[in-house]
Amino acid sequence: MPGTDRVSEAPRTDEGHGPAGLLHRIRANPSGRVALKVGIGTAGGLVLAIGVAMIPLPGPGWAIVILGLAILALEFAWARHALEFTKRHVQSWTHWVGRQSLPLRLLIGLVGLLFVAAVVWESVRLSFGVDLAALAWGWLGGS
Repeated sequence: MPGTDRVSEAPRTDEGHGPAGLLHRIRANPSGRVALKVGIGTAGGLVLAIGVAMIPLPGPGWAIVILGLAILALEFAWARHALEFTKRHVQSWTHWVGRQSLPLRLLIGLVGLLFVAAVVWESVRLSFGVDLAALAWGWLGGS
């Protein structure tokens, strides 16, 4: 047919669109496949290392570790498996906590809060040489 656009006659697939399509096009080229693996490995490894370093510090250390695993999971099966393992166990933990009585959930929250407070106290003490507990005790009128 004259005037018919041959591209529009082809069946549409989403394979070439969006981020998944971009990754598919890069993987289709042998050198692109290697570059993608190296780039994803480097970026994901860096994010993962930063997250691991941040775990003992106050802040989103575990969230950054999971983000690093998600980046690595784009190219590496072991990271996909580790991410699925993590998701499965976090979900089972949150579902288990959700099924517990209110007093037990409050106790779990209190233990978590005390743990975070201890990590913050120790981080400030080691980093800046300031004992927050002694400082607070002095403000409260203790010796």
